[in-house]
Amino acid sequence: MGFAHFLAQADPLAKSLLVMLLVMSVTTWYLILTKTSSWVLMRRRTGRFLEIFWNAPSLHAVATQLEGQRPDEPFSHLAYQAIIAARHHQRHGANKLNEAGSSAEFLTRAMRRMIDEETASFESGLTVLASIGSTAPFIGLFGTVWGVYHALVAIGMSGQGTLDKVAGPVGEALIMTALGLAVAIPAVLAYNFAVRRNRVVLAQLDSFAHDLFAFLTTGSHVGDANSGAPVHGASATQGAA
Repeated sequence: MGFAHFLAQADPLAKSLLVMLLVMSVTTWYLILTKTSSWVLMRRRTGRFLEIFWNAPSLHAVATQLEGQRPDEPFSHLAYQAIIAARHHQRHGANKLNEAGSSAEFLTRAMRRMIDEETASFESGLTVLASIGSTAPFIGLFGTVWGVYHALVAIGMSGQGTLDKVAGPVGEALIMTALGLAVAIPAVLAYNFAVRRNRVVLAQLDSFAHDLFAFLTTGSHVGDANSGAPVHGASATQGAA
């Protein structure tokens, strides 16, 4: 009795369920490894960019830096696109419907669009993790019910209902439930971690967008006394983002 014996006695449906659980497990760990590595890399790049940004003498210096080294993480991407949008509207004005409105309104829409794109990028793969975490236990349970059913049918046909004849097949059938839980638990933990991480990063990105909007529209930091009314517009940007 054991897993090898269970595989030998499994019918096509049970083997199909095992393959499904294997595919789910491989997918889960692939997403965990790729997202963890990309998050660590993004965190390092974000730290370097923010240090360059806050120590730069002007936004022109930041733009020059970004033009020489293309944005490779959300904060630099947002800053680059916001600077390009502000320059475009300043030079060409509102020549198209999507450029209508004041410079602040056009900048707000451009920054909100970039934050929406970054949000969609952060959430890629989370639906798969959530689906695996919610369905894997039920697939394992279904395999257990199917295995117990066939075990009891075989025991009934043999006419031997002693404990040693019942415990072995039923115990083997419980392997499917254990496998379903083993697949679901990492997926649920990874999903919860990713959701919290995305929430923290997006909150920081909103805060950075608030300051960036103030710099581009007033030339001063949000906390400066001479920021004036445009700061209220920046708050709208953060709420829209």
